[in-house]
Amino acid sequence: MKIVPARGFTLIELMVSLALIALFSTLALPLQELTVKRGQEAELRTALRQIREALDAYKQAADDGHIVIQQGDSGYPKTLALLVTGVKDAKSPTAAPLHFLRRIPRDPFADPRLKPEETWGQRSYLSEYDQPRPGDDVYDVYSLSPDTGINGIPYRQW
Repeated sequence: MKIVPARGFTLIELMVSLALIALFSTLALPLQELTVKRGQEAELRTALRQIREALDAYKQAADDGHIVIQQGDSGYPKTLALLVTGVKDAKSPTAAPLHFLRRIPRDPFADPRLKPEETWGQRSYLSEYDQPRPGDDVYDVYSLSPDTGINGIPYRQW
């Protein structure tokens, strides 16, 4: 009679395999977190660029006379919502609306329960660069996140 060796893995082989899987997963987790943060930072850069370009386009339209501004106004929109809802073109015979954004992008680091326009800090034209504060208009936006980017610069300063 011939003895056939048992097939399968020994307990030691299973334990070593499990230990290797655990080691690889603990190495991959920080890399995955870094990848997620990079994606959020790219989204933040894109959102800031879109809003800032829309603010500049609004100001240019005001300077060109397409938007009626009152004496003493800076020419920047009163709210971020005006970039989406639009304003009447003063030079158009039909008073067609001028729109500068399809929607307000949200800050990816903000609370998801907030409305997109509430996720941004707003700086008025008359406020200082290093101490931004809201005012009669929206000259610039910044992230309200207290976190720091991968590059070491706080998101508020981007």
